[in-house]
Amino acid sequence: MTSAGGKLLFEGSDWNFSTLARVYDAIEQVALEDLHLDVYRNQMEIISSEQMLDAYSSIGMPLMYQHWSFGKRFVYEETLYRKGRRGLAYELVINSNPCITYLMEENTMAMQTLVTAHAAFGHNHFFKNNYLFRLWTDAGAILGYLDFAKRYIAKCEERFGLAAVESVLDSAHALMDHGVFRYRRPPRLSPEKQRERVRERLEYEEQSYNELWRTLPQVRKEGEVKETAEEARDRKKALNLPEENLLYFLEKNSLILEPWQREILRIVRVIAQYFYPQRQTKVMNEGCATFVHYHIMNKLFDQGQLSEGALLEMLHSHTNVVMQPDFDDPRYGGINPYALGFAMMQDIQRICTDPTPEDRDWFPEIAGTGKWRETLLEAWENHRDESFILQYLSPTLIRRFRLFTLGDRAEEPYVEVSSIHNERGYEKIRAALARSYDVGTLFPDIQVIDVDMLGDRQLRLQHNIRNGVVLEDRTRDATLRHVRHLWGYDVSLVGVDSDTGKVVYEARADTL
Repeated sequence: MTSAGGKLLFEGSDWNFSTLARVYDAIEQVALEDLHLDVYRNQMEIISSEQMLDAYSSIGMPLMYQHWSFGKRFVYEETLYRKGRRGLAYELVINSNPCITYLMEENTMAMQTLVTAHAAFGHNHFFKNNYLFRLWTDAGAILGYLDFAKRYIAKCEERFGLAAVESVLDSAHALMDHGVFRYRRPPRLSPEKQRERVRERLEYEEQSYNELWRTLPQVRKEGEVKETAEEARDRKKALNLPEENLLYFLEKNSLILEPWQREILRIVRVIAQYFYPQRQTKVMNEGCATFVHYHIMNKLFDQGQLSEGALLEMLHSHTNVVMQPDFDDPRYGGINPYALGFAMMQDIQRICTDPTPEDRDWFPEIAGTGKWRETLLEAWENHRDESFILQYLSPTLIRRFRLFTLGDRAEEPYVEVSSIHNERGYEKIRAALARSYDVGTLFPDIQVIDVDMLGDRQLRLQHNIRNGVVLEDRTRDATLRHVRHLWGYDVSLVGVDSDTGKVVYEARADTL
């Protein structure tokens, strides 16, 4: 049985390329004409399960340099998959222009339809239009840059040896989370001309490099007049201190790195910067893609282009994806970003078309306007998870997800329910949930605050401690050793409480 008025796009579970093309055209029509999506040109590729595992291991990129950690990840993922303890994603999508979508060859035709709508149009639209992706990434250049990075590191391995290159990559990967600009815009990637400039710069540095600069004695001798406060300020200003991007600072200022090593640091931090917006938009990105595929598959069914069997198969997968396990469920791992994102998109649609009096009080600008498409498109373009939740999470969803906040103090033997379902509680719950998606609170705030290049050359780092959360000793010390490996001189780290300014701990990496 099918809905009246249309011809089925496919029957059965088998697929071929002509069927995929026919389904793609139908999905594209709904996506562009009904939802008014704006997408990059799509490039669809069919891959095997082993190729999907390989994509997992190389952080989802179609081109990537070689590193032992990728092989380790491949073996880990493959073992879980072969034992049946982990399934594979039905698709993988790359933020590039054209937007590359990988479809698993094992998918049924119904699943190929679902993931095409989800990835090739939902994620694609979000990548192209969200302000964070437009600000921090260049989708048209990333594939060319990765091709350059792969070939460049391979040449370095041939010239300087596998162990030497791997040593630099190990340290750079250890600092990857601290290799992004968070508050200012980095230079955008540019394809051929940028690579030509890199080549010319490296050739110049190699020709002008002198080994004697490694072993220059300290310029400021003991007994000399100490640096004045004004001189210290000028020195820090010249080095742009404090600096949040640790890899960038090491790349530009380390006295021991050779030109090819600096370029490897740059490659790693460019890749880290490329993924930075995805950390900030997980709920929105998945919510957008899930809402898009759900709307499209129901629209196609209403037009008589999908059978009930195909729709039920899609809904089965959709329901599994957006399920939110309870806190006492063994599968619970926090709030499911698919569940929260999809629920918020649907809730915005409801508020725009069928608001309650409560909705009109909380969202007077959109309640009852009927403009849910325009509202969603604006939200997808101009928000990240933190601001999106802070603006659009409704009391209705707070009740549906049964959210509340706990006051947990280390000195108390109990926890206190500090916000419940009332007017003041809704605001506090929404603000607390939004803060939990602030990337600035999820990763330690560590900055380069000082280094005397003419003195002891000790690199001084500061960890601004928030909410009393300090670094774990073992991983902290291991990471500091990686910093020292790239810096070449002593490295110190001081933990300072952000509220009181009190020094909580000090650590040093003065030996390799």
